[in-house]
Amino acid sequence: MAWLFCCTKISLFRLFQNNAGIFHLPGRSCRQLATLAQRVYLSGGSYHTFGQLQPPKSAFGSLPNQSKRMQHTGNHHLSINCKGRLLTFGQPRIMGILNITPDSFYAGSRTASASAWLSRSEQMLQEGADILDIGGMSSRPGAAVIGLQEELDRVIPAIETIHRHFPDALLSVDTLRAAVAREAVAAGASIINDISAGALDADMYATVAELSVPYVLMHMKGRPETMQQQAQYGQVSLEVLDFLAAELARLRALGIKDIIIDPGFGFGKTIGQNYELLRQLEIFHILEAPLLVGLSRKSMVYKVLGVSPEEALTGTSVLHWAALEKGAQLLRVHDVAAARQVITLWQQMTTA
Repeated sequence: MAWLFCCTKISLFRLFQNNAGIFHLPGRSCRQLATLAQRVYLSGGSYHTFGQLQPPKSAFGSLPNQSKRMQHTGNHHLSINCKGRLLTFGQPRIMGILNITPDSFYAGSRTASASAWLSRSEQMLQEGADILDIGGMSSRPGAAVIGLQEELDRVIPAIETIHRHFPDALLSVDTLRAAVAREAVAAGASIINDISAGALDADMYATVAELSVPYVLMHMKGRPETMQQQAQYGQVSLEVLDFLAAELARLRALGIKDIIIDPGFGFGKTIGQNYELLRQLEIFHILEAPLLVGLSRKSMVYKVLGVSPEEALTGTSVLHWAALEKGAQLLRVHDVAAARQVITLWQQMTTA
């Protein structure tokens, strides 16, 4: 019941966010809360509230101040059409991670057999996942890009099996290859999640346009093998914003309308840059597209806390709360039950 335990800490996180003073914090989990609250809300030596962020100019000019809670001014009208099924974003959604890999950074996400795929899928759906994101290749920093046939052999049988057993589930394929995307959609996937924004396969955008399925557009510098060596930015948030805006224009020019944006936490970014992105996450609403965040158990959590990915659930839940406060509309997570608890408590807090 670790997920329930970590959700009880959210009220303390809210107090840190609102500049409360000194706390007696017994236990390791509460110390993790204090550490991450300072990372998210402390910048340049003073606390920031959401309305105080003043980003510098980008191609969009000066960006307006955002409200403290994006749900009051957020994009409730946004939706995506998944093969004739409408997924709306009037409330936060959850994308559960299913890795058909032997080497993903979090061992708890790996599955290696049909029984494991089905058991994990059933669990995540019962816990409240809106989408299952199925990938056959690890994209952790330093990971090599595997061969096309190996990726197909991993991911296509999994999608076919899950789609056959759970025909009403919305499935996403996590791939950077157009050929894998095409086969996955034929096997039952309804969404293409591409970490490379088409940069590693020139046919990806045209394939998405032909298939007429939603596309997750993510920012990454370089390739998974080398991306952490390319984490140089002037203003990371605005450079990512300008990149996503330019790629959105390219996609829309091809007739692709159903696009989810993802700033790419951990992909070619340092820990400090990841927290800068999170502090300024609300600026991405100017793009008028559903906003996905992938923070789950990543190094920006476990390295700051000095723990392993297996011990990073409390920290992940803290950052999910912070992302919701900034208007995140889709959480990509390893732990669906924990994410659903965070969303439920956040909704209670913001509507009370």
